[in-house]
Amino acid sequence: MIRNRTRSPGDTKSLAASLAELVQPGDLLLLVGHLGAGKTTFAQGFAAGLGINEPVTSPTFTLAREYRGRLLLHHLDVFRLDQISEVLDLGLPELLDSDGVTLIEWGDAIRQALPNDYLEVALTFVDGPDSSPDDRGVVLCPVGPGWQARTQALTTAAARWLEGPTC
Repeated sequence: MIRNRTRSPGDTKSLAASLAELVQPGDLLLLVGHLGAGKTTFAQGFAAGLGINEPVTSPTFTLAREYRGRLLLHHLDVFRLDQISEVLDLGLPELLDSDGVTLIEWGDAIRQALPNDYLEVALTFVDGPDSSPDDRGVVLCPVGPGWQARTQALTTAAARWLEGPTC
């Protein structure tokens, strides 16, 4: 695990943009965290890091959006899915086999339907005497050989925000 702390939405976007520089075609990122923790803010920064200039919004009601940048970004939100079988209706296997990157908000809800090679990005509210309402904990957990091989690169990309021990 790579523990980070951001101090503002702009800071969260900057961290996400720095991580976007590391992604490769076929990569999968799961964004997890409570409502309002910053998943869409992270997605916006990630998209900017891929060179996407159009507005990025949460696909909560459309479930999936695509954006073109350095790589194609498949942005999904599975919050409203009732059953795990609905993942197939989104064409997820095809998205993961594409030349793009797939970023899934609420991805932990469908983890068992996903391949075992992804970067989990857990966003949490930070509470404490030296925190503000905009502070977020951002824990990066590389899962599987593809992401674990990039642990050092992830640590380097997140160096400005590091808060605790890494894997």
